[in-house]
Amino acid sequence: MTKVAVVILNFNGRKFLEEFLPTVIGRSKNAAEVWVADNRSTDDSVEFMRKNFPDVNLIINDENGGFSKGYNDALANISAEYYVLLNSDIEVTDNWIQPVIDLMDADKTIGACQPKILSYYEKESFEYAGAAGGFIDKHGYPFCRGRVFQVLEKDHGQYNDATEVFWATGACMFVRSEVYHQLGGLDEDFFAHMEEIDFCWRLKNNDYKVMVCPKSVVYHIGGGTLPKSSARKTYLNFRNNFSLLYKNLPSNRLFKVLALRLILDGLAGVKFLTEGHFGDFLAVIKAHFYFYKNLGSLKRKRKTLSQKQVSLIYQGNIAMDHYLRGVKYFSQLDKTRFSK
Repeated sequence: MTKVAVVILNFNGRKFLEEFLPTVIGRSKNAAEVWVADNRSTDDSVEFMRKNFPDVNLIINDENGGFSKGYNDALANISAEYYVLLNSDIEVTDNWIQPVIDLMDADKTIGACQPKILSYYEKESFEYAGAAGGFIDKHGYPFCRGRVFQVLEKDHGQYNDATEVFWATGACMFVRSEVYHQLGGLDEDFFAHMEEIDFCWRLKNNDYKVMVCPKSVVYHIGGGTLPKSSARKTYLNFRNNFSLLYKNLPSNRLFKVLALRLILDGLAGVKFLTEGHFGDFLAVIKAHFYFYKNLGSLKRKRKTLSQKQVSLIYQGNIAMDHYLRGVKYFSQLDKTRFSK
């Protein structure tokens, strides 16, 4: 069995493969096998791979089932102790693999880990999707060390400690393969967005830890498939956030959190409408109708999972802290308000 398999899921990303794959190959030598899993691209990605990288392991999925199914299908065909789920729009650095593997080898309770994620275009700043490790507040709103909503911090080494976090980014997530398959991989109903938060919550519900290892650094472009302003992305984020809460919250918190989220999501929809973002307004409504329509299947799914009180959920409201109290940086949050 291979120790580490770096797996890049590609969909119409020929330009990213051309730009970043040579660096991934060069900086992963003797540390990992490199795989590209194509999600039924309609560009010339497959032909490009066969012509220019014939020695790279290539998997062609039967369909484009999104990020979640794409990885589940691909990883079912790869034997390795560790998987590295790597976006195609990431530039890796020298020795980016070994520090994470050393950390995970030393503690078998670590189920997943991410490196420090910096911006490809502003290399002194954290990148939106993951930064220095992810968290959620008690209502399910995600944020990161280094990124609160749209505020991205400069990296001055303030988050250079390897520490436990709530979620690791799917843009570059190291995961123990045995645990990945044990938990059923990523939830394919999510298609894309927040599937890694759901997976990491399931890890924590099964007594595994999620870590960040800042000794490893990568640079991420971000928004390669869906831009941040996309109404489709708004829909997936609201829909999947509600689903992950329903699946993973303990019973004594479930109704209270979902009831409050109905109100908060309504306010978010009104905000979109007053700002002229009609597509995003409709996306919030559509996301809630999806939840109601699929409540039966979500109930069945919830019954198959473990739920309990887990650590590192911020017991405040990150939106109120940010927009009303002026909290811009993770370091300004009261650390005693994170669940133990």
